Amino acid sequence: MSTDIPDGFKPLKRGGGYLSSLGPWHYRIDEAKGERGQMVLAIRVEDRHTNIRHIAHGGFLVTIVDTALGIVVSSSREPAQPIVTVSLTTNFVSSAELGDWVEAHVDIDRMGGRLAYASCRLLTGSRTIMTGSGVFALMKPAVPKERTDG
Repeated sequence: MSTDIPDGFKPLKRGGGYLSSLGPWHYRIDEAKGERGQMVLAIRVEDRHTNIRHIAHGGFLVTIVDTALGIVVSSSREPAQPIVTVSLTTNFVSSAELGDWVEAHVDIDRMGGRLAYASCRLLTGSRTIMTGSGVFALMKPAVPKERTDG
């Protein structure tokens, strides 16, 4: 199984305990996508990501789609916009196997005042393995709670 990281990818230092437990995650900026470029997320399929058929577990692939959509939508605003997933639809097209380098390519379809819409393709090489789309609620930034004594 290859452990090489393709040129241009850097370690992604983002996400909580759940995402960290699936990683390491990587990203690169696709300069062809807009003025600031757009993030492409990637991860290599490891044994712990596979099911009884020795292919990437469907839940793992769905997690990649949700994660990529969320990170790209959130980081498309300056400063980053807090969001939550409202709806997620995925379509299994093919399988990913042990050792495959899976890339998530996201397109933001629409950014409204309260909702964002985006779509994603998971690729291994030039082969599409999954497509997905999501709706995300744009949240207000968290306001630190005032501390009170007593």
